[in-house]
Amino acid sequence: MGDKPTIAISHLGCEKNRIDTEHMLGLLVEAGYGVDSNEDLADYVIVNTCSFIEAAREESVKTLVELAEANKKIVIAGCMAQHFQAELLSELPEAVAVVGTGDYHKIVDVIERVQSGERVKLVSAEPTYIADETTPRYRTTSEGVAYLRVAEGCDYRCAFCIIPYLRGNQRSRTIESIVTEAQQLASQGVKEIILISQITTNYGLDIYGEPKLAELLRALAKVDVPWIRMHYAYPTGLTPEVIKAIKETPNVLPYLDLPLQHSHPEVLRAMNRPWQGRVNDGIIERIKTALPDAVLRTTFIVGYPGETQEHFEHLLQFVQRHEFDHLGVFTFSPESGTPAYNLPNQLPQEVIKERWHQLMALQKPISWKKNQQEVGKVVDVLIEQENPKTGVLIGRSGRFSPDVDGQVYVKGEAKLGEIFPVAIHSAKTYSLSGQVVNTNKLTVG
Repeated sequence: MGDKPTIAISHLGCEKNRIDTEHMLGLLVEAGYGVDSNEDLADYVIVNTCSFIEAAREESVKTLVELAEANKKIVIAGCMAQHFQAELLSELPEAVAVVGTGDYHKIVDVIERVQSGERVKLVSAEPTYIADETTPRYRTTSEGVAYLRVAEGCDYRCAFCIIPYLRGNQRSRTIESIVTEAQQLASQGVKEIILISQITTNYGLDIYGEPKLAELLRALAKVDVPWIRMHYAYPTGLTPEVIKAIKETPNVLPYLDLPLQHSHPEVLRAMNRPWQGRVNDGIIERIKTALPDAVLRTTFIVGYPGETQEHFEHLLQFVQRHEFDHLGVFTFSPESGTPAYNLPNQLPQEVIKERWHQLMALQKPISWKKNQQEVGKVVDVLIEQENPKTGVLIGRSGRFSPDVDGQVYVKGEAKLGEIFPVAIHSAKTYSLSGQVVNTNKLTVG
């Protein structure tokens, strides 16, 4: 065991990528490899790359170049490895292997082959693998939080998105498999489980013949974990049954991440999302009526080819009308291999950036108002960090998902990784501040 190399992993990209990273770490540790967080001390550095948009690729390339300049032996994994396998091997002599999105579970074999002198390219043309509760995993999130992948891949073909080409078609895990892993995470002390996939509202369609999200949520009610959060709920999949399951399952947070992308039917048609334009307003109002406490997050793309000023004004009015709790805005990124890459009427960058600024400026007072409404309430907060200089604790209420929303700054006595009641006394645009109500841990669920 002592002669095995030490390995570090540099994680880039989304939480789906994070789970791949955690499984690679788990597999390596199980096989007896030393894993070090310090890349300088490691014999090999696995870079789990992102290739979703140009900015993500630039970050991935920057990381790879820096490691190459430091003469590190690099294993390139993830979406960029899937996307540019041949180019990466030819342009980076320091790359000893490339590993695709459907092949990360073979990482131990890859390292063994590299150790014997082979330069490895292991990239399945059509990714089909999905890890389950039996696959070793070493979590990299804060102790109270874990992501749980319910499905991998996507059957939709939105004109701007390269994800299906990088991660394959949808493949769901069984309800039993997901519940078993959720129970494992709960036994490790996890207080918040975040369900993820490309389209969580389509969960189960491929294996059960129809979406089974409502049944999955009800099954997860039996797991002893206070918070279950769901990401990426396509609006058309939020059926009355799903909304009812959210409402009736005590540990499922009424938090919905709706990747709407735009509001105007013509832009949505150009995005190959024509089904969405007719239902946005109605669905959002139905959610608000059925779930009065629902926290709504969404993301939009500005500057899509052919987006006119009239289309953009429609989007501004839509955001003003619905007042989302949280809003993310992407500028259009033309992705080679997608239909949108060759669309006519590509917009100038200065127009795209100006629209981004306008939409973010419109959302800012809405976010501020939403947070002000929390002042005076006592809310449950998952404590995740402590500022060593000030002693101020940092956590999140159910309104905030990790990394994408806000934080709660907390004074008082509280244990990391646990949920406590906090009296909110002030609010800013993207954060709340409060005081622990008492020193007794909150018991939920």
